[in-house]
Amino acid sequence: MITTRTINLKSRPKGKPELADFDFSTSEITELQEGEVLLSSKYVSVDPYLRGRMSDTPSYIPPFELGKPLVSGVIAEVLETKAKNFNKGDFVSGMLQWKEKQVAKADGLVKVDPAAAPLSAYLGVLGMTGLTAYMGLMEIGKPKAGETLVVSGAAGAVGSIAGQIGKILGLRVVGIAGTDEKVEMLKSEFGFDEGINYKTTKNMTEALAKACPNGIDVYFDNVGGEISEAVLFNINKFSRTINCGSISIYNNTELPKSISVQPFLVRKSASMQGFIVFDYADKHPEGIKQLAAWLQQGKLHNTETIKEGFDAIPQAFLDLFEGKNTGKMVVKV
Repeated sequence: MITTRTINLKSRPKGKPELADFDFSTSEITELQEGEVLLSSKYVSVDPYLRGRMSDTPSYIPPFELGKPLVSGVIAEVLETKAKNFNKGDFVSGMLQWKEKQVAKADGLVKVDPAAAPLSAYLGVLGMTGLTAYMGLMEIGKPKAGETLVVSGAAGAVGSIAGQIGKILGLRVVGIAGTDEKVEMLKSEFGFDEGINYKTTKNMTEALAKACPNGIDVYFDNVGGEISEAVLFNINKFSRTINCGSISIYNNTELPKSISVQPFLVRKSASMQGFIVFDYADKHPEGIKQLAAWLQQGKLHNTETIKEGFDAIPQAFLDLFEGKNTGKMVVKV
C-alpha cells in the first residue's frame, strides 16, 4: 500500500498566518479508478490569494475546510494511469492538494512539455501567474504605446510579468517594490523605466509624480492600501486601474479606513475594475500562446524564488507576506 504525506489547514488564522495553522498527516493512497491517474508532486505554487481561502468568509472561491488538505497549482508526474489521455512519465499541471502523492481525475489536468520550458514555468509565466498579468493588462488596462503604466508589487510574480508586458507594448513602466535591490532588479533585469522603494519613500504621492511626469494612464494594483491611494492623486483622464490583489490588507483583522475613490474617478473620467483570471477562461489559450512566444523570443524573463522540500511549503507561503520572494514563489518537492 502506498502512503503519502499531506499538509492540512489546522486552524483559521487571525491576522497573519503562522506555521501553527498548518499540520502534516500521513494517509494511504486509494486504488486507481477508470479515468484517474496517480501523481507525484514535483513543484507546488504558493500564492497570496490562498490567504483568503483560509478564512471562512464568502468569496469567489470556497474556503478551505479545517482538517482538510490545502490546494494550489501543482506540477506533477504521472506514476500510474487509468486515463486514456495520459501515459506513465507524463508531466501535468492542475489545481491539486498539498500531497507528496495523490490520485486525481484526469479531466482536471493539463499535460505540460518539459522540453518547451522548465516545469516550474508552468506555475509562473506560462501558468495562472502569467495569465493573470496578461489578461488584467490587456482586457482591463487596454494599454497604448506611449502611455505610463505603474505596477505595485512589481517584483512579485504577477507584477514582474505585467511590467515586462507593458515594456513589450511600448509603455513607460514604473514599478513599486520594497527594497533597493528589488528596485534595481526591476530596471536592470525587467527593463522598467523607473522604480520606487515604498518602504524608504516618505511621500508616495510626490514620488509617483516625479517618476510619472506625464501622469498615470494604467495602474496594475497588486497591493491596495496607502500605495494605491497615492496613485489616485496622479491618474490621468480616462485612466484604467486594474485591481488584481490587495496583499497589504489580507491579514488585517479590521476593515481599513481608506479615502473615497469616487471623486478621483469622476474628476478624471477614470475606471477601476477588479477581476480574477478565470473571468477570461475563453481567452487563456491565446494568452498562453503569446506569453510562450515572448518567452522564446527572449522578450519576457521568468524569475522565480524556489524553495526545496515538501516540508518547506507552509513557510514559503508565509514568506510571501514578508516580501521574501522575487518573481514567482515555487516549492520544489
